Amino acid sequence: MARILIPLPHRDFDPSEVAASWYTLHAAGHAVIFATPDGQPASADELMLSGIGLDPWGWLPGLNRLRLVGLLLRANADARKDYAAMQKNAAFRAPLRWDALDASAFDGLLLPGGHRARGMREYLESPLLQNLVAAFFAADKPVAAICHGVLLAARSRSANGKSVLHGRRTTALTWALEKKAWATARISRFWDPLYYRTYAEAPGQPVGYMSVQQEVTRALADPRDFLDVPHDAPDYRRKTNGLARDSARDASPAFVVRDGNYLSARWPGDVHRFAKEFSSLFARP
Repeated sequence: MARILIPLPHRDFDPSEVAASWYTLHAAGHAVIFATPDGQPASADELMLSGIGLDPWGWLPGLNRLRLVGLLLRANADARKDYAAMQKNAAFRAPLRWDALDASAFDGLLLPGGHRARGMREYLESPLLQNLVAAFFAADKPVAAICHGVLLAARSRSANGKSVLHGRRTTALTWALEKKAWATARISRFWDPLYYRTYAEAPGQPVGYMSVQQEVTRALADPRDFLDVPHDAPDYRRKTNGLARDSARDASPAFVVRDGNYLSARWPGDVHRFAKEFSSLFARP
């Protein structure tokens, strides 16, 4: 049984990426330990759980419960079920503090994502977490990162001052997926059009410069080390349309990249395959 750490922000993490990963690892017999900034239980992005607020009328009390776009974009039934179970888990209810973490106490690290800026920036910009990530990579312990979690890894520095992902192959939230979500939000959530953009471009920066894909790519040794779904891959359309999600029973929409003890994935639609492959890194020979 491996001891696997999942650090979380106070709020706004993606429920699918955390809960489905927790469920898969927990069911495989691993001990999953959570950590938050102050040792208090974290809460997911409510919009991703309920879908309320993702339609053009989502700002209107009462009417906002009529969901169309929200039902398509929120976490699916499996993820919501896993999240409800995770909330009752003792480790989730009593997380460690970020400042008490020591990489030597764990066998692996899983970095989930989430896009809502108000909650995720403390996680993505934390020097404590960046140093922790670097320690896991320095010890060559298994690390898994999905979506914006890859951004945290990209910002973590090795002893040589370069990103821990420098010289590695990785994927992350692609600009194609991020742009689709952003385009949808500019219509369906017009009063908050940057909901899907954790970081917006500054004046003079080209569109997409602050996307997850672009920032992660800038941290790599070679831009070709950022991988997306090959055009000749089986189920290419399902893997890239931004609607099809994998499940415990169907991995066909998923895409993950493994480089040694490092595993990465793009978005919640990859999470079941992502978690299963990460779990397999701890399997005994």
